[in-house]
Formats: sequence, structure tokens, C-alpha cells
Amino acid sequence: MPDRALSTPLDDSFERYLQDKGKGRGGDGGNYRRNAARELERFAEWAAGDRGADDWTGIVPDDVDREPTFDDLDERVFREYARHLGGDRGLKQNTVQTYYRYISAWCGWCVNEGYLEAHYAQRASAMAPLPEDDGRKPGDQQAWTSEQRHALTRYVDEQARDAVEAYTTLPEDTDPLDKQRARYAALKAARDRALVFVLAYTAVRVGELLRDPNDPRRRGVRWEDLSLDDGSMDVYRKKQQWDAASLPDPVISPLRSYRKLMDPPTERWPVFPTFDQRTLAELVQEELTERGERPEAITERREEHARDLLLALDEDIRPPSITTDGARSVLQRLSEAAEIDIDHPKHDYLAPHGGRRGMGEVLVRAFGYTVAARYLDNSEEMVRERYSHIEAGELGDVATEALEEIDDVG
Repeated sequence: MPDRALSTPLDDSFERYLQDKGKGRGGDGGNYRRNAARELERFAEWAAGDRGADDWTGIVPDDVDREPTFDDLDERVFREYARHLGGDRGLKQNTVQTYYRYISAWCGWCVNEGYLEAHYAQRASAMAPLPEDDGRKPGDQQAWTSEQRHALTRYVDEQARDAVEAYTTLPEDTDPLDKQRARYAALKAARDRALVFVLAYTAVRVGELLRDPNDPRRRGVRWEDLSLDDGSMDVYRKKQQWDAASLPDPVISPLRSYRKLMDPPTERWPVFPTFDQRTLAELVQEELTERGERPEAITERREEHARDLLLALDEDIRPPSITTDGARSVLQRLSEAAEIDIDHPKHDYLAPHGGRRGMGEVLVRAFGYTVAARYLDNSEEMVRERYSHIEAGELGDVATEALEEIDDVG
């Protein structure tokens, strides 16, 4: 192996690795890239002696003054890092496994790229301190129950109905700004209702539905992606291709009502635009400036509208979709307002993935694993694994029935 590669600082390889693993043009996007970058930074800090126990000085010999290089890496280093991850930091055992896998994947890449001569991180002695993986993914276990789903959808439905009625029944002589405020409130309530119903009944992944700032290809569904007459919606799937997802009957009416109220200027408008005031204010001012409007005219136009979203609708200034994190904030607010009883170790609200998982429970119980797998856009093997508790329960019922029959005979 060239001495040049061995003397290379560890972090000199990070950007190339992240570009190879990233998504989109230039490899700049993707959740994996973001998470891997975070863990590589932590590993580099630990290797330099900036993390770990008080007496930890890093992997560079004490009598040498330089940053860590590939020449300092061997299986003992990765064994020590595995021990560090599994220490008293309060991390769950599957989280420790996940963090170590990011570093191990980078190590394997370094072997292929000529930085290392062996995949030290995968050696048995290096991985020995890691706790056993319990097979669960952190935070991916919540499933909305039927009671929770009904409580949340009932709440957002009532809120939207009241807001829309308050807007549509205003007297004709209502002040224009007051009428705009009522329309804005109705739009927000209708958007929240449509979002909740889609998450509750379609089993579409939230990352397929909304904008992911780390992946430029996931810009959020637009009205052009929906066919309410056919009951379908085009989404960019996890498998990196566009595909049609089903829109079941409970979702159609909230979407129709919401679309009628919004009356988007074009089909390219996002179905779930952001309502963030700062984002919309900057967007409106920048777009109107580019169109040649003077600052005083822009200020006057904004003052004529109760909210910048309404000005954006009037001028076809297309806002970005709400982000996946934004959806979580919406669901936190709605779960609290609806006073839904939630007993979960990680989430104190109905998280987006819980809607998908809850719908999976319904489908598996009603139609079996094959149909559920098609609806969830997963392999049947994966669905069987994730919902194995259902089959276990059914087998338990069979065993109980068999025992009862034997007891009756006896």
C-alpha cells in the first residue's frame, strides 16, 4: 500500500465517501449521507482524543503531534470504538449497532479506495464489544391504533368543517382582511385534515409525500401528481423510482374539499405547502423583486393580504412543500390538541410512520401478508418480519383452540 495513502488524514476521505453514498446530483442529498457525516465526524473527534473517557487521548501515539491518519487504524482501534459506543452513554443496543455500521461501511469503502489494506471494522475481535442487536429499528415501532386513528381524524375533520363554515358563511360586508384571515384559517385546517387522512389511510412513507431538504428529488407531491377521480397518487418511492400509490375513499373527500378551497393557480403547486411565515415572506419579497416590483409596492401588496400565502396564491408564487420535520411538528400539535392517549417509549405524539405501520396492521389482519405487501410497497418477506407478532398471535389462538378441544375430549 502506498505510504501516501497511509499518511492521509482520516477526514480527507470523508467528502469523497459521502458523495459516493449521497443521492441526487453531485451526491449532495439523502438521509444516509447526513447521518453518515454526523457519525464520521464523531469518529474523527474520538480518534483525535476529543471524545471518550477523561483519560482518552486518541489513537495517535502520545509522543507524536499530528492528526489521526490511516496508518493509525487497525482492528484494535475499531474494537476500542465499539467499546466506546457501547459504554455508559445511554444508547440503546440497536442504536449502538446502527452507529457502528456507519463507520464500518466507511472502512469498507476505504479498503476499496486504497486507503486501508483490510476491513478492520468487520473483524470479529473489533466487533466483539458491540451489544447484541435486538432486531428492532430505533423509533420505528409505533403503530396508530384504530382508536387513535379515529380520534385524530375525527378531530381534524371537525376543526376543518368549523373553519370552512366560518369562512363561507361570512356576511357580504365583512372587512376584506377579516375575510382573508378566515380563509387562511380554513386553508390551514383543511391542509392539516388532508395531511392526517393521507398519512392515516394511504400507508405512504412521509418521505415520499413531503419535501426532504436532504434529497432534492423529494420535493413533495404536487396537485399534478394526484388523480382524485382514479384514486391514485404518483410518489417517488424508497426504491428510487416513481410509482402510483392508492388513495382510498376516506382520503378523497378531504382532498377535494381542500383543493376547492385552495384553488391552486397551477397543477404544479404543492399539495401540502409550508405555512411558515418567515419562509413565505422571504419567498414573496424575492419573487416580486425579480419581477421588477419596487420595495414600496411590494410592501403595499403585502399589506393588502392578511397572510403572505394568500398573496402567493394570487400571484402564483409557488411555495415549497412542508418538510418531513414540519409534518412531525404538525402531528405533535394536533395530537396534543386532540388530547389523544399515547403510551410509547419514544414518541409522545402520533408520529407519521405510525400511521403507515398502523395501516399495515389493518391490512395484514384483514387480507394477509401478500396484499399488505403490495399496498405498503414492501416485499412480503419484510412485511412478514415486521408484522410477525400478528402471525404469532394467530398461531397462539390456534394452539389455544387445539388445547381446548383436547381437554374437551379428555
